[in-house]
Amino acid sequence: MTAIRDRYDALVSAGELRADRDQASAATHLDRLQQELEAVPPRGSTLWKLLRKLPDPPRGLYMWGDVGRGKSMLMDLFFDSVHIRRKRRAHFHEFMLDVHDRLKHARKSESGDPIPPVVASLADEARLLCFDEMVVNNMADAAIMSRLFTGLLATRVTIVTTSNRPPDDLYKNGLNRQLFVPFIDLIKEKLDIVGLNGPTDYRRDRLGNAKLWLSPIDDAATGALSGSFFRMTDFSPDDRDHVPSEELAVQGGRTLHVPKSLKGVAVFSFKRLCAEARGATDYLAIARRFHTVIIVGIPVLGPENRNEAARFVTLIDALYEYKVKLLASAAAAPDALYPTGDGAFEFERTASRLMEMQSDDYLALGHGEK
Repeated sequence: MTAIRDRYDALVSAGELRADRDQASAATHLDRLQQELEAVPPRGSTLWKLLRKLPDPPRGLYMWGDVGRGKSMLMDLFFDSVHIRRKRRAHFHEFMLDVHDRLKHARKSESGDPIPPVVASLADEARLLCFDEMVVNNMADAAIMSRLFTGLLATRVTIVTTSNRPPDDLYKNGLNRQLFVPFIDLIKEKLDIVGLNGPTDYRRDRLGNAKLWLSPIDDAATGALSGSFFRMTDFSPDDRDHVPSEELAVQGGRTLHVPKSLKGVAVFSFKRLCAEARGATDYLAIARRFHTVIIVGIPVLGPENRNEAARFVTLIDALYEYKVKLLASAAAAPDALYPTGDGAFEFERTASRLMEMQSDDYLALGHGEK
């Protein structure tokens, strides 16, 4: 397998990436980590059995920086490059949903503390865990993370994660934050901290001057949204028939089909999101998982489709709460989307949010920021 630093340099040389000092430094750290991980013989192999004492596990990495600085891109390169069998990459919210599900099952089947068996099962599955967009917004996650990650590190799991915040700002001003502080101390003790704070927001840069709200719904709007999707994801338009989809885990054990899902960008039709029976848990799962959402075909709303309108309001509230970037094609501008009738006055707040979500100030915010 090719070293990540070589792959990064090749992308810069080919003009696919701009030279960026912070990115290059992070790639060097990841390159070292790749070499250390690959130097350990696979568990159960002859060499592994001959070792009298396993070497210390490699130190992990915490990459933080403003939105669009290339953290997820480097994580993708690293995970694809490192040649080991037991590895896992997940969005942090997806990982914590899995952890809570495992804890629930452990409480049913085990007596006593449920965290050790969950740690054991995770460590058995992967000796490298890569998380994208670590953000902590609720007490349920904050309360268990210190013990969970202490256990993972003690069982020789190497952790690599990205975040928009430095460790000291995680769960800032959160309820009972003192219970979370040991986790911050653990990160600073066990992981190398690398900042990516170059001057360019590459995610915003790729949008260029593209319009985010396109009206009316026509071929030009569809083409513009398609172009934005391919620019943001680096996916070839020539291979548009093979854009990956995803089954998104939703609280309660359900899944939500995402027709197009790539590099934190999701594409949905309005009908899929709002004409079907969905609720806040679906929309929160979307908002936590994706930094950018594209919605196609938003109709004019009114009393005749009040259920769809109510779901749309809940959806926008969730996207706004998690600072998700929104691109859309619609039958009208936000302030004309619900023109008359029962519910029009209440929709004014949503229209205001839709217009704010197109502003430079909003677009500069990191995903998940509160």
